[in-house]
Amino acid sequence: MSVKQPTHEEMADIAEQLGMHLSPTQIEEYLALMVPTVGAYNLLDQMGDELPRVKYPRTPGYMPSAEENRYKAWYYKSEIRGAKSGKLKGKTFAIKDNVCVAGVPMMNGSSTLQGYVPEIDATIIERILDAGGVIMGKAHCELFCFSGGSHTNSMGAVINPHKPGYSAGGSSSGSAALVAAGEVDMALGSDQGGSIRMPSSYCGTVGMKATHGLVPYTGIMPIEATVDHIGPITATVADSALLLEVLAGADGLDPRQIGIKTAKYTEALGHKAKGLKIGVVKEGFMLPNAESDVNDLVLKGAALFKKLGAKVDEISIPMHTLAPAVWSAIAHEGATMQMMHGNGFGFNWKGLYLPSLMKAHDGWRERADELSETLKVTMLMGQYMLNKHRGLHYAKAQNLVRRVIAAYDAALANYDVLLMPTLPLKATRLPGPDASISDIVARGFEMLGNTCPFDATGHPAISINCGFSDGLPVGMMLIGKHWDESTIYRAAHAFEQASDRAPGKRK
Repeated sequence: MSVKQPTHEEMADIAEQLGMHLSPTQIEEYLALMVPTVGAYNLLDQMGDELPRVKYPRTPGYMPSAEENRYKAWYYKSEIRGAKSGKLKGKTFAIKDNVCVAGVPMMNGSSTLQGYVPEIDATIIERILDAGGVIMGKAHCELFCFSGGSHTNSMGAVINPHKPGYSAGGSSSGSAALVAAGEVDMALGSDQGGSIRMPSSYCGTVGMKATHGLVPYTGIMPIEATVDHIGPITATVADSALLLEVLAGADGLDPRQIGIKTAKYTEALGHKAKGLKIGVVKEGFMLPNAESDVNDLVLKGAALFKKLGAKVDEISIPMHTLAPAVWSAIAHEGATMQMMHGNGFGFNWKGLYLPSLMKAHDGWRERADELSETLKVTMLMGQYMLNKHRGLHYAKAQNLVRRVIAAYDAALANYDVLLMPTLPLKATRLPGPDASISDIVARGFEMLGNTCPFDATGHPAISINCGFSDGLPVGMMLIGKHWDESTIYRAAHAFEQASDRAPGKRK
């Protein structure tokens, strides 16, 4: 892809675009000055992309038939066997379809990216394979991961295994559905507004969003670097701790990874809840669309902790009600700039860029009508704010994140973990074919009031099942100090073992 010397007409248009008033003579002078720079670009074009090498062979793979895709959760099946030994030996995996797996198609839920095949494995794919894991294929996700419901994938909705016709949650919809259905042992999800924890709540799985940067995001299509997280979706707390132990740690390629502190998370398992201090955040139960049965089951979960010997207090964090507004500005403006205008990767960060993905994603500009309603409304609002206010609200939100962090940290100075409903409601019905834009968007964003703050602050948070109502799971969320995933796992495992969701007692 050689770079050509700009023409006089092209440079005149660019000058006008930039608000410059140049005479024809001045344009010609500037064009002459650009000749060495164009040469440098062409020298750059002759060099390689400096991408990681692929270590493990894989089958060509195929798109599964309807008969073997009962919940419409699989996008593509391709078996990849890792090392012959390791912590994950024999464990089977579904990979969210925004994660690069070399040689396996990736569409990230969007028809505009369909046909793209990455040439690299994400860091976490290599770590799973190095630990003996077996990848079974790619799981459907929501269109460019912009929905908390499971109805925006270009190829159709993912179905909740617990109740046909109901949402599996998003955006890691296929990952949670496949784990809940028992089709794989473990899965990967990503989380920018709750997309690991939301489908885990709807599907009854264990979803861990670790501290921002703990798990490298290298080789995964970004949304917004300051809220990008990747992590485990599993059937049990023990499996979650095991998988995070494999995934966590710096890879030298992800600039999100600052001051990383890892631990042997499996060593937190099997410890009693006695002595833990748990703060039940009352604001987490006060969302406008909170369902009483959801609140009741989560409070019942808090009572079980008390029965197990934990100190459980109701506390107030007023900033929790304001935190979603802070996150919203980052999501609207940041994602519009990085994921869309920046072709996923944007500028101004020292990470691993994937030019092939950037080139493939560039096609959305000619096919924007195919984007989901949830992404369209985000982009329309984001672009309006960028045009009208030039990113000032994004900047203010990023500054206010520090105040939000301080509010949660003040509570966590007195408590080991915070507790609240993962989501204010149970899984909703999937929108029908004649659903309005308003209904489609409502089903995509109605549930994220409790989850999105911790994407902005980076605190670790887990969703675990605390019961069922009307045949649908209810999630309870535990939030911990930065880098203290071990305490979250201690609490979550103690709860799981004492509840009717313990392995061996599962419904």
